Order: sequence, then structure tokens, then C-alpha cells
Amino acid sequence: MPPQLKDIPPQPKTPEEEEVFKNLWSIRPCYLYNEEYDDCTGIRARFHQYFIHGDSIDCNQWKRDFDNCVKFERNPHNTKSALELIESEKIRRTERLKAHYGNDVWAKRSKAPEDWAKPLPEKLQKEYENSYLELKAREMRGEVEPSKEDGRTMCVIM
Repeated sequence: MPPQLKDIPPQPKTPEEEEVFKNLWSIRPCYLYNEEYDDCTGIRARFHQYFIHGDSIDCNQWKRDFDNCVKFERNPHNTKSALELIESEKIRRTERLKAHYGNDVWAKRSKAPEDWAKPLPEKLQKEYENSYLELKAREMRGEVEPSKEDGRTMCVIM
């Protein structure tokens, strides 16, 4: 498990410690980096990588992240390892969100539509009337008393 805020000095003394303190939330527990490395190098993942990319991908970053995490866990004052780990997480997050930020097909909304809470069409309201969801909503609003046995079964067998 990465060092907690209690393990870090309360007042960072250097800019590096300040950077680590601000981004400590992005460091995952160490075992997760090791699991990601094991998953990346497994036979199933290698087959998937070959199928998708035409070749296997480099998994060494997961191993470096694990090693840095262990170093930081053992010594919370090791800002070099922590900063490398934080930088790796930033790169990973940027790569993961690249498609989201590069989307030019859909316009992003600044606020919800004016009629976002309009009533459902009559057909959907009728279907909703005796549904389990509607029953639970009425119980939460206090309109009906929660009951253990109301004569209905909510079990669906497919």
C-alpha cells in the first residue's frame, strides 16, 4: 500500500515534496502495478496484443512503476521514485483520455437541456406504474410502508 498522508511530513520542505504531496492521490497500491505487469506479460494478454497491435507491447513500464512504488513505500522521503511514478500515471491518464479530448463529433454541453426532467411518455409511465423500481421509489419517499411480503414476486427467471 502506498504511503498515506500521515506518513508524509506535514509541511513539505522542498518543491519535490510539495509535488508528491499534491499528487499522492494518483499513486495506486503497489500490488496493483505488479498485477498489471503480470496481466500484461501473460499468454492471454500477449495473444490479445498480437491480435490488436500485430505484435506484443512493452510491459516494462508496469515493472518500473512497481519498483518505484515499493521504493516509495519503504521510504516515504524518496521523492525521486514518487515523482517518476506520478509522471507515469499522468502519461497513462493522458493516453487513456486522448480520444475523449480529441472528440470533434459531439459537441460538449455546458449545461443540462431545459427539458431534462420532463415527464415520461404515457406508455412508459404505464409500464413504470407497477414496476419494482417504482415500488422502491415510493418506499424511499415514504408513501408506502416497506413490506417483506406483499404478495408479489420480483423474481424473474430467464
